[in-house]
Order: sequence, then C-alpha cells, then structure tokens
Amino acid sequence: MMTTVVELEIPAPRLGFARTFDRVSTFEFQIGGLVGGSAPLVWTNGPDHETIAQALEADPSVDVIASVAEDGGRSATADEATTGRNDRWLFRLEFGDGVKLFEEIVTENGGAILTARGADGRWVVKLLFHGRESVSTCHELLEQYEFQAVVTRISGVDDLDRAQTPLTETQYETICKAHELGYFDVPRGVTLKELAAELGISHQALSERLRRSHAALVSAELSERTAPIEIDP
Repeated sequence: MMTTVVELEIPAPRLGFARTFDRVSTFEFQIGGLVGGSAPLVWTNGPDHETIAQALEADPSVDVIASVAEDGGRSATADEATTGRNDRWLFRLEFGDGVKLFEEIVTENGGAILTARGADGRWVVKLLFHGRESVSTCHELLEQYEFQAVVTRISGVDDLDRAQTPLTETQYETICKAHELGYFDVPRGVTLKELAAELGISHQALSERLRRSHAALVSAELSERTAPIEIDP
C-alpha cells in the first residue's frame, strides 16, 4: 500500500483565524501538527506581539490558553529581512468546532495531520494517508461539509529511500506504527504506554522519539521531497 501525502488549501473562515486575518493583514501562523485533540502550540508572525495577542483574544474561533514564548533572537531569512518581520510568538490555542470536525474527518479515514500553516486568509494543511481510497473518501466528506478544500498537491511515497523524509528509519517506523494502531486518532486507539509495549521500548523513550519525529516533520517540506503524482479528477 502506497503512502500518500496530500496538501490542501482551505479558507480561514472554515477552520479558524478569519477575524485575526481581518484585523492583522500580515498575520501568519504555523502549527506543528494537530495530534490527539490537545491544544496545540502555534507559532505566529505579525507586526508585534501585542497586536497579535489582542487579535487572537478577540477571535471567536480560538481560545488563547497561554502566550508561551517569543523567538525574536533568531536570524532573519531574506524575506523577513525585506519585510522587517523577523519575530515570532508562540501561543497555545484551543480551536473551535471547524478544526475539530476537520480532525475527525481526517483521522476517521485513516489520515494524519502532519503540518498546518497559514497566511493571506487561508490555511495550508499537509495530510498523510496509507492509500488513495482514503484520500478520496476524506475529500468527499470535506466537500460534503463545505470546507472548500482545494487540493494543491498529491505525492506518492513508495518507500523510505524514495521519500527522502527528514525522519530516521526508526522514527519513520515508529510514526507508521503509531498511525496504524490509532495513536493519532480522536479519541486515541492506543495509549502511549500500550504503543511503547508494542514497540518494545520504554514509555519515556517513545515519548522522546515521537517528540523528535514531530519536530522533524514540522520543519520539513515533505511534498517538495517526494515525487508528485497526478491528482485524480
């Protein structure tokens, strides 16, 4: 069965941050995956921390759990140097019904959400599936619930070597096993302790391995490292 990575674009009003985009035109965000229904950590970018914080507080699509950290000391990229925006702020946010329904549709059809980011009033989401049939079913449901999702890329991965993923072989096998047993489902099909027992490693070792795997996937552009395949009509 071939692993498939799908990239979707979805308008912010269907998932969240629509009010924030209206108030802050330069707002950008990146989420390190949406796993297990817990409130995720979200990197944000914009004119300044106060403006972003106020916009998020006023946005009915999210609840601000905490303002966690800022990344003002990192080196600016060329684009950021041009725009003058090289600060990022980290928030823990609870999303509303749109994101929760989206997660449910993806996970119930055997998918996993790798990354989610957004700018200019839209989300860009990368999903992982084990098989094209699951992709089609998920897309049909997204259409049924009017998410207005546009498929921008579908990439097939036959094996680890061709995929050139940022994961080590052990990390890749761990993510696949976790996905197979429903660890990323909502609710989870297996606990961290049960998954650790299945893999024959300690609870702590598995937690660290998943954290490192997650971090690697967040920073990688998987769809640009795999061989594109034709999108079904």
